Amino acid sequence: MNYVYGTIGVKDEEPGEPPHPRCTSPPSVADLPNHIDKSTMAAPPQLYEYIDQHQSEFIDRLAKAVAIPSVSGDATYRKHVFEMAEFVVHELEALGVKTRKVDLGKHMLDGQEIELPPAILGWIGDDKKKKTVQLYAHYDVQPALLSDGWDHEPFKLTHDEKTGRLYGRGSSDDKGPLLGWINVLEAHVKLGLELPVNLKFCFEGMEESGSEGLDDLIKAEVGPGKFFDGVDCVCISDNYWLNDRTPCLTYGLRGISYYKVTVTGPARDLHSGVFGNTVHEPMTDLILLLSKLVKPSGEILIPGLSELVAPLTDEEKARYDVLDYSIADIEHSAGAPVALSSDKSTVLMGRMRYPSLSLHGIEGAFSAPGAKTVIPAKVSGKFSIRLVPNMTPENVDRVVLKYLNDEFGRLGTKNKLELENLHGGKPWVADPNHWNYVAARKATEAVYQKTPDYTREGGSIPVTLTFAEALGVNVLLLPMGRGDDGAHSTNEKLDKGNYINGTKLLGTYLWEIAAISK
Repeated sequence: MNYVYGTIGVKDEEPGEPPHPRCTSPPSVADLPNHIDKSTMAAPPQLYEYIDQHQSEFIDRLAKAVAIPSVSGDATYRKHVFEMAEFVVHELEALGVKTRKVDLGKHMLDGQEIELPPAILGWIGDDKKKKTVQLYAHYDVQPALLSDGWDHEPFKLTHDEKTGRLYGRGSSDDKGPLLGWINVLEAHVKLGLELPVNLKFCFEGMEESGSEGLDDLIKAEVGPGKFFDGVDCVCISDNYWLNDRTPCLTYGLRGISYYKVTVTGPARDLHSGVFGNTVHEPMTDLILLLSKLVKPSGEILIPGLSELVAPLTDEEKARYDVLDYSIADIEHSAGAPVALSSDKSTVLMGRMRYPSLSLHGIEGAFSAPGAKTVIPAKVSGKFSIRLVPNMTPENVDRVVLKYLNDEFGRLGTKNKLELENLHGGKPWVADPNHWNYVAARKATEAVYQKTPDYTREGGSIPVTLTFAEALGVNVLLLPMGRGDDGAHSTNEKLDKGNYINGTKLLGTYLWEIAAISK
């Protein structure tokens, strides 16, 4: 199959554009280390020389991937998710990886039953004397429209040559890291270098929409003679540094419960001049209900939720105190001075070890430009709760659904309420002293000349826990991007330095894995 994609764009500097107050500029690609300490690393020098010499080709590969709008949460984009799967398979097979696309069945989306994107299983190498590393990434992305506030087309990779930033939906989450593995594989193949480990790949196209179907596949492929047989460890590159200067290794993730709250009333949309102050309005009920979930301070108002959280120990508290992080970092990442606290550890714990509740949007409400005096007949609000130990989607559901039903009953409305949990995943914590993490630390120190921070991340990657429990092996999160990449937001980017040095990091990690003793 021939592939034709958009070309990379170059963003011109906006004349006279002032920097955001209190938000310092991140270091440019030139600020990242150019020298790699070859005396302490297991990887061969020619690997890094090849990566340096082929930066343009690697960026072009990313541009082709970004040009495919593989949005998994919108049925109208489903064909593009399949297109992205074909692109990934093509890239892997061209480098000698044997692949298998696994049909995960169908699901309901936007009121219709459609095919789930395939899981891509791949493997290269079968040397019993070598360790086997399982790699995971996802090829789907979050929705993105220019009208959302992007400074450039979200599905055209835009290279700001002054800052080294590569803007585009999926550049950091997760197409850049996925392609980093392919770049590493290409370097070995083109140089005639034997891979130091056996590699297995599991790439999916539904991570941004709950990883539907993947858990069942993983569990079905565990056992003698099955796909995951013989895996020694797992590496996932689908997260980010805490800031824009210090690499990290992540040993914990929050889980998630994502809810849809629907209020229905009239049989059709109504004119507010005719029916205002005459009927119960669904939008009014929904806004009141959502207002009872969380305070502006971040405090969750749902009774019984805090009792599900594991208590904080002095030892754990000390870990947050020493991390290379500041309030300026969170404000730079957010693009504004809006941190909830002036205390670093409080902000870090709010992100990593305590739950959060965020309101995401409302369906069915008038949102176009202009002034439309409509009373919507049906509106749906969406919110999510990030889960931490010892919370689970099941015990959180019981508390949340009861609270919403009780509060809706207190409104005295004649409208109807429908509650749905759209998807969920449990939190995960690993052993950061495992040899998998030691190898990653050595690789990070070699490439970036810094000892990485050990972090727990605020986001959710549900498949992480599935790998850990089903395979019974250590799972590592090895990030490529920075904390200010803006994944899921407008103007998502991946710094060129992180893309290129991140590719070196992934390659070095494989060689360190081969060299380390279990």
